[in-house]
Amino acid sequence: MSAGHGAWLQLPLVFLGAAVVAVPLARWLRLGSILGYLVAGLVVGPAVLGLVPESAAIAEVAELGVVLMLFLVGLELEPKRLWAMRRPIFGWGSVQLLGCAAVLAAVGLALGYPWRLTVVVSLGLAMSSTAVALAVMAERNLGRTTAGESILSVALLQDIAAIPVLALVPILALSGAHDDGDGQTWLAAAKAIAAVVVIIFGGRLLLRPALRWIAQSKTPEIFTAAALLLVMGTAALMLAVGLSMALGAFLAGVLLAESEYRRELETDLEPFKGLLLGLFFIAVGMGLDLKAVAAQPGLVAGLVAALLVCKIVVLGVMAKAMKIPLVERPAFVILLAQGGEFGFVVFQLAQGNGMIDAAQNSALVASVALSLALTPLLLTGGDRLMSQKLARRGAQKRGEAPPPPPAPIIIAGSGRYGQVVARMLRANGLEATVLDHDAEAIETLRRFEWTVHYGDATRLDMLRTAGAATARILVIAIDDISQSVEIAELAREHFPQLTVVARARNVQHYYQLHEAGVRHIERETFDAALMSARSVLEINGMEPHAARRQAMRFRRHNIEVLDRMAPLQGDEGALIAAAKLGRQQFEQLLAAEREGEEAQRRAQRGGWDPHDATDGKPG
Repeated sequence: MSAGHGAWLQLPLVFLGAAVVAVPLARWLRLGSILGYLVAGLVVGPAVLGLVPESAAIAEVAELGVVLMLFLVGLELEPKRLWAMRRPIFGWGSVQLLGCAAVLAAVGLALGYPWRLTVVVSLGLAMSSTAVALAVMAERNLGRTTAGESILSVALLQDIAAIPVLALVPILALSGAHDDGDGQTWLAAAKAIAAVVVIIFGGRLLLRPALRWIAQSKTPEIFTAAALLLVMGTAALMLAVGLSMALGAFLAGVLLAESEYRRELETDLEPFKGLLLGLFFIAVGMGLDLKAVAAQPGLVAGLVAALLVCKIVVLGVMAKAMKIPLVERPAFVILLAQGGEFGFVVFQLAQGNGMIDAAQNSALVASVALSLALTPLLLTGGDRLMSQKLARRGAQKRGEAPPPPPAPIIIAGSGRYGQVVARMLRANGLEATVLDHDAEAIETLRRFEWTVHYGDATRLDMLRTAGAATARILVIAIDDISQSVEIAELAREHFPQLTVVARARNVQHYYQLHEAGVRHIERETFDAALMSARSVLEINGMEPHAARRQAMRFRRHNIEVLDRMAPLQGDEGALIAAAKLGRQQFEQLLAAEREGEEAQRRAQRGGWDPHDATDGKPG
């Protein structure tokens, strides 16, 4: 009896255990979390260990991760911005879908497959994975780049195209066709339009008042429940009319992008999105049928090769025509070259209509799953090729002259902090090599003739490419705390000759960098706060030079106290005691100085020399 009651725990325990082991291992190997989830699903699924039985319910629950992700993407896109993107969505999005499908269909027809089967399979393979693309974009901070917006446009068109593609499958089926197929199609289209209208006008007229009423209850968990209800209700409505659940959630997010509840919704749904999205990738890994791959390896390998090569060719031409910056093109091409989760639905429907058999369906599903698994590896290779290509292009621009020797200073991060450091160094006759993965910032610096490398500074090979083996100084100016500490640890382990100068976001970050061996650390808002304090002192009547002196003394004292407290990490009582002692010592020091200055002023007014007095008072 007790075993029966606890049986429901097996599934979440297996999923969580697999994710906790596989994802950190994949990140440690620089393969990305997505590949970690896919491998975890493959291992626990029926193909390997069989810890989780094959179940359609798992894939359906996992799809909620994609739904939540697109809802949150919609929250970031105000209707005005979405309207401004209408041309890339319907223009370039259509070019991608129809262009990739046409090339794949041409290959299929050349190999002698029936045209109906070829069209359906080509449309299914032409779809890309929205989940993988948006997850990688978030990891690489590509959302606001040209490539990121282009990827989003294509992904939205694919979601919109879901209903006509699904309607086309039974029409093209060699068996099971109905005379009223056209009527069924028009009815499905009418339902889809009605659902979109309900979401748009319902969102405008009902959602905000409903959320306002719920917020007035001042019960955070109810607001979270309402947010989940909103997303799942919208998804259910779209599913009922045969549309993509993700498209409905995206529309709901766009409608609430300008509302006052936008940030609250994002905060409440973010943890659910991450968990369910991980579950989605695990479900995809579980769907990889190794037996099908082993039974027909030539067919699966041919499908994967045709899928990737055909789509890479089309997307490469598109990237050039769309004028996507050169350093962003690998991400754009590779993130749209893999197959997508929608392909699983198309192939399942095609099998149900008798267009393909179970073995062909398994081969198609395996090819899409393998393309998803290859995506992180292709991205890593694309980054390396792009770095080499940029280096060659730079040499050609210099008239094929040999490349300049690596600069003795490397700056990791070209944001506002790193740019100020770089400009200050150049003004003093010092050149630096800049390393960053922000394509737009890299292009800007390149125009100003900086030596720049596009890539992730947390990768050892990129640090070597930037010249870390011969450089003397590494400036860590990136914003992300964990990546900053990771770079400092890499420098200490592999490039001990480097003196590291690092930016710290807060005291905790300061201590992490200190533990990683960094001794030249500047907190990013500390000096700005001191400048503000100086202004307040001057407004309050203190002489400017005195206010500056006090600020500099406070700065030195604060750094000394932090250095004394660094070895005490982990002992909260000792840290608090040391902080209090340091504050008291500094306050006593300044109080004594103020008393001495006041005594000196009184002496000057009374005409006596304070140095002749023994008690600090007029005698």
